[in-house]
Amino acid sequence: MPTAASIQRYARVAGVLFLLSAVAGGFGEAYVPSHLIVSADATATARNIIASHSMFRLGFAGFFVESLCDVGLTWVLYILLRPVNRDLALLTVFLRIISTTGYAVAEVLYFAASRVLAGTNYLKTFSPDQLNTLALLFVKVSGVGQEVFSMYYGVACILLGYLIFRSSFLPKLLGVLLAISGVGFVVKTFTMVLAPAYSSPFLLIPTLVTVLILTAWLLIKGVDVAKWQERTVRAVQ
Repeated sequence: MPTAASIQRYARVAGVLFLLSAVAGGFGEAYVPSHLIVSADATATARNIIASHSMFRLGFAGFFVESLCDVGLTWVLYILLRPVNRDLALLTVFLRIISTTGYAVAEVLYFAASRVLAGTNYLKTFSPDQLNTLALLFVKVSGVGQEVFSMYYGVACILLGYLIFRSSFLPKLLGVLLAISGVGFVVKTFTMVLAPAYSSPFLLIPTLVTVLILTAWLLIKGVDVAKWQERTVRAVQ
């Protein structure tokens, strides 16, 4: 059985990974696009990407950091929560892997916009306006892909919230908040498909609150080691 110190290390690592993922993801997926992408103007978007090419690349690099953190976080959360229900904890691993992999594909499409605008010889058959439109199309298709695969992330959050709620070694409130965040992702994805007018980014506001509280708790308090060990003993009996 892991020692008390090692379990608390896992909890602290989870807190650090949550923090790094949130900062890198916020920069790459929110800050940079909000400054460079003009949703209804392909020419302005192309001009911004070309003028701020370094920022565009830094935003994409932020995704690398976020995705690596998410992989590590998937592993750590499985270790922490498997005593509650090993099968459900494993299911969250699969869901998060699907989400991260799908997001990676969507991000490749996003990055492709800069390659379209790079002025390489094999694209000379396209006019400047066509290239600008194609670049914005890649960005928009990338956004759809991100929303689609965030549904798997949302379902994983709901299950993780349930596991935390049942754990006894983490506060039930954290589980409730995480489950609510997951519902926001799922609802946003389905409304994007079925009722686009109602697919609002405000549905993801609970996620910001949850990440802040969960990160702070894991970094400062960690888990109740005695209760974690008690659940682990019961799980193997």
